[in-house]
Amino acid sequence: MSFNYANSDIAISTYELSKCYQLYQHPKDRLKQFLWPHRWWGARQYYRELWALRDINLIIRHGEVVGIVGQNGSGKSTLLQLVCGTLTPTSGNVRVNGRVAALLELGAGFNPEFTGRENVLMSAAIMGLSPAEISLHLEAIIDFSGVRDFIDQPVKTYSSGMYVRLAFSVAIHADPDILIIDEALSVGDGAFARKSFTRIMQMRDAGKTILFCSHSLFQIESLCTRAIWIDQGQIMMDGESAKIVSAYQTFLDQKTNAALDMPFGHANAPIADKAHPLESAHLNKVALRINDMETQHATLMSGESILMIIISFSSDPSLPCPNVAITLQTKDGRIVTSSATWEDQFTIERTFSGNAQVYLKFDPIPLLKGEYLLNAYLLCERGLHLYDSAEGAASLEVKQASRLQGYFSIPHKWENKTIATDYDSSN
Repeated sequence: MSFNYANSDIAISTYELSKCYQLYQHPKDRLKQFLWPHRWWGARQYYRELWALRDINLIIRHGEVVGIVGQNGSGKSTLLQLVCGTLTPTSGNVRVNGRVAALLELGAGFNPEFTGRENVLMSAAIMGLSPAEISLHLEAIIDFSGVRDFIDQPVKTYSSGMYVRLAFSVAIHADPDILIIDEALSVGDGAFARKSFTRIMQMRDAGKTILFCSHSLFQIESLCTRAIWIDQGQIMMDGESAKIVSAYQTFLDQKTNAALDMPFGHANAPIADKAHPLESAHLNKVALRINDMETQHATLMSGESILMIIISFSSDPSLPCPNVAITLQTKDGRIVTSSATWEDQFTIERTFSGNAQVYLKFDPIPLLKGEYLLNAYLLCERGLHLYDSAEGAASLEVKQASRLQGYFSIPHKWENKTIATDYDSSN
């Protein structure tokens, strides 16, 4: 593969990119391999090979927002480190066109003995900022991170959240052409994560290239236009994010079906009431209402019973009003349906103190017989950043009189259509 990168719209390209790790059972085996390398006649191999990536061919163009999905150990992080240049490939090559800012594993690139300020100066210089640019952005980096009170303390005294906040702040203020994020934002606190996703959306809208690796399929589908599914070091699928997320979720469901036997009848208790959180939001209660009684477990009749879901939350009133979403899943973990206030264009009304309670009604319940769990989620005004969740917050058992199979009884209508017989047509 050969490109003129001076004028190309290609941001990242890889050709037959592979990475192999040599795993030694004992430290002495590493010395033996050094003294008697495999290329010598009759020499032994004292290690076993682990191929983290195999023959990855990939083109990412400027302005694309690409999500990377896959299970732990699939090769996602290895691919991102090869793109960043923190790893060297075993074979193949990777070419990058533009300034890269990366937020990889927690604290990568930080010296724990240096102060926060010293690490900012060092990291910004590594990312290619000139001394003048660093001086220009230094105060903004510190302000965005929210660690000004500790900026002159060694980062080894920082919490994991402070690490992430400072590293992310440096990355976005480097004005990168390519931003790479590998799960690190999941460590930060809720308020900072929301602010971070807002900035990521701004960078996306500004035409920056973004590689976003996350186990949150909802975030992948919401943020990215394209997704890549990696499994056992190889690309399984590459395409529209909604299509890839659906295929990957099906893959996870199949693995769950084979390995999981989820106990039912032990849904979580109602969420305790709390004061409204500063710069964040949380769920207070998730419950079912059946016949004017609130419960965490309900028995319903398919096509007859009315199901009412109650969700209350507290939020910082200075923030935009959050959104609420629910999913219903089967015993084996398969999500069968979902509903969200932003998709239904439903406006939640809060009190002045930031509290709200909403009801979701299914009249009648269309589910067919089976046992289901209710999951509730509280998200930001865009329906992207997750403030709080309550998985397995309630359970319901659906019974039915009919012999229909499946998950739902979809509204339908039978009709008769008269067909002319040979006798009718002859007359």
